[in-house]
Amino acid sequence: MARALLLESPHESADEVFARVGIDVVRAPGALQGADLVDALRGVDILGIRSKTSLTREVLEASAHLTAIGAYCIGTNQIDLATASRLGIAVFNAPYANTRSVVELAIAEAIALTRRLPEKNAALQSGVWAKSAEGAHEVRGKTLGIVGYGSIGTQLSILAEALGMHVIFHDVAERLAIGNAARVRSLSQLLAASDIVSIHVDGRPSNKGFFGKDRIAEMKRGAILINLSRGSVVDVDALRERLADGSLGGAAIDVFPREPDANGERFSSPLAGLPNVILTPHIGGSTIEAQESIGAFVSDKLTSYWRKGLTDMSVNIPCIDASPDSTTRHRVAWIHSNTPGALALVNAVFADAGANIDAQTLATTGDVGYMVTDISSPLPSSALTELEALPHSIRIRVLHRDS
Repeated sequence: MARALLLESPHESADEVFARVGIDVVRAPGALQGADLVDALRGVDILGIRSKTSLTREVLEASAHLTAIGAYCIGTNQIDLATASRLGIAVFNAPYANTRSVVELAIAEAIALTRRLPEKNAALQSGVWAKSAEGAHEVRGKTLGIVGYGSIGTQLSILAEALGMHVIFHDVAERLAIGNAARVRSLSQLLAASDIVSIHVDGRPSNKGFFGKDRIAEMKRGAILINLSRGSVVDVDALRERLADGSLGGAAIDVFPREPDANGERFSSPLAGLPNVILTPHIGGSTIEAQESIGAFVSDKLTSYWRKGLTDMSVNIPCIDASPDSTTRHRVAWIHSNTPGALALVNAVFADAGANIDAQTLATTGDVGYMVTDISSPLPSSALTELEALPHSIRIRVLHRDS
């Protein structure tokens, strides 16, 4: 029986998916690192993590049984993907499952800051009645600038327009505008025109420090900044300066350059204590609905890979999504170096073994190739030994149709 280890408490919907296919699940509530993680991974076939567990080259190389990793979150920066590919470990994540939750938080924060709710709440909590319309506005008619127009940015665009906002966006990739949103060709143009700027970029190394002092200085006076993307993107010290001197009207920050490893730990930020600032503990996707969706989605991808060799939406293994049919007795899933002639060598092994190939699919991405072969005849174990000995082989698994 396959063993799955789930760290950092993904939603219980994950266990339900594994239980349906007979995969034994062990849970640990928090993150593990280094030697502790290596010890926990002994004999584990499938690993599920969230954002706090670091899967380094040393950890992956020490985990001989590990076949697949599920990141129950959007990002995979905590995983050494190059090493995972080299070892033939498939990695899956949930790039879209919490999109709605992040978008709703961005909308809520835009309204709260535009109405100056943090200041009103703080005053009343301290016993001061401060009823005034000064500085409070509707979001209707305001310009929202979206930096990063992917799945979150586009859905935010739709909801913002429904509230009567004008939407402009900037993205380094070519993106189709949704509704009446307008693309601007430069980030400087977006910052100068936007009453509210919402950042939704990924965690690639080039985005570290992307929104620094110079960018913040380009923002329209009195504008609001929202960051629900990555903590390394925004220079919080520079942001504090612009908030403290009144150049900006407010900010909502959900992600930080340094975040505690566990709930209850002390946290500090240069932005703490400033009026009209909302600080939240990385909860953009933390709704019951999003976590349930992520749990089921990632677990489904992991079980489909384990049982059928399917890699659709894997972040590091080429995509193959064709299931075996009723005549398949063996499905051979072969991860290998993307080298000319590899396919011919494999098929020579199958031919010498007398294997009757019903279907065969090959996909390659970069240095990695993935081939799935469906066989309706007996498959001698000697053929598998030969396949494993091929110089291009990374990992071979033989899957039975009814497994």
